[in-house]
Amino acid sequence: MIDFLIIGILLGLSAGFAPGPLLTLVISETLQHGIRSGAKVALAPVVTDIPIILLAIFIVSKLSGFQYALGIISLTGGVFILIAGYQSICTKAVKVSIEHKQPKSLMKGIVANFLNPHPYLFWISVGGPTMSKALTKGVVPLCAFIAGFYLALVGAKVMLAVAVGRSRTFLSDNIYLYTLRFFGLLLCLFAVILFCDGAKLLGLL
Repeated sequence: MIDFLIIGILLGLSAGFAPGPLLTLVISETLQHGIRSGAKVALAPVVTDIPIILLAIFIVSKLSGFQYALGIISLTGGVFILIAGYQSICTKAVKVSIEHKQPKSLMKGIVANFLNPHPYLFWISVGGPTMSKALTKGVVPLCAFIAGFYLALVGAKVMLAVAVGRSRTFLSDNIYLYTLRFFGLLLCLFAVILFCDGAKLLGLL
């Protein structure tokens, strides 16, 4: 259980700190309407990802007997995670354009996350196979992975909302950039694991 909890936390933190549409919205809502609005946006994945997770579980369960298909999915997940890691390592700063509108923070976050292709790619190519592995060891490891991921994902974005609310230069500070690069390196290492899993399923190792 502990290993899947740790994997979930690391992936959640990496996704939470990484630049993207949802993070940009968290920051812009924080700057316009305060930390509370930014925190509301951070909760969006908890709402939008439920059907995506169910879809990923369904797809992986249907392919459970097809090792080659799972191998290709694992390799695809490795590529996706490797690109995310590389982008995190190369990030210089996050720039946000602010439009002054009425705060509907949670709804904005839901729409932004639902239309973002990254959650779909992540859960089908990375999250789905990981949940499948966890489920072979029981329901508790599966729940540990999902809980660890979302606690870290939402927690990271809430932390950023608080940091930005208190210091508008935080996104260009070395602490944030070094944190991004650290998790970028972890993502690259996780990508190697996915590549190895994919190669084994394809009979290449």
